[in-house]
Amino acid sequence: MTGAPHPYLEHPSVLAFAHRGGAADGIENTAAAFRRAAALGYRYFETDVHTTADGRLVAFHDATLDRVTDATGRIARLPWSAVRHARVDGREPVPLFEDLLEEFPRARWNVDVKTETAVRPLVDLIRRTGTWDRVCVGSFSERRIRRAVDLGGPRLATSYGARGVLGLRLASLGLPVAVRAGGVCVQVPEAQKGVPVVDRRFVTAAHARGLQVHVWTVNDPDRMRTLLDLGVDGIMTDHLETLRTVLDDRGAWA
Repeated sequence: MTGAPHPYLEHPSVLAFAHRGGAADGIENTAAAFRRAAALGYRYFETDVHTTADGRLVAFHDATLDRVTDATGRIARLPWSAVRHARVDGREPVPLFEDLLEEFPRARWNVDVKTETAVRPLVDLIRRTGTWDRVCVGSFSERRIRRAVDLGGPRLATSYGARGVLGLRLASLGLPVAVRAGGVCVQVPEAQKGVPVVDRRFVTAAHARGLQVHVWTVNDPDRMRTLLDLGVDGIMTDHLETLRTVLDDRGAWA
């Protein structure tokens, strides 16, 4: 939102993230999915990155091609020359993240770094393209995030990993735990294994530390409204039209 602690977060309203470009359509993390999101007016895109055996950075969620493409095999063990022929849902190619950055110059990207080997190529790409204000690096692994910060320095926007989120949650409950410094946001599920993560105390604790709260992956309109009433700053969804309608109805679609 406006007045945010990092240019990546500067936006006049709630951040609406197209999760994997809008995974409900079955062509997740493809250029076609992100084109559709852009056509609907989305500016924030969420994706994931892996590296191929020859070091190319691809936008893809799973470690293997098996679930969503017509090919098989672990991405880390396959060269780009093989991965590039796989088709998501039998029709859309797996993109290089660099190509997505170029094709969507106005988009801002939330990037989940899935492997250790992807950290340096991602930070090197951000540096080479000068896209410090357009990419936020996240991971469940605090170690990957720390390494990204070590490589990228203070210009790099990052979210909290699992350990940082846990510390913030415990602090929000009044427990005397240290919450790590750094980062511009926390990106969390509504609940983890049935235990609520996001409530008013959590949002208040994050805001008190200058952190935005982004919640994934929310596809139900009633849940979206509840989270917005709690004051969350961003929502990630597979159902792009649903989130847009909810925000539109509240005058919060920018």
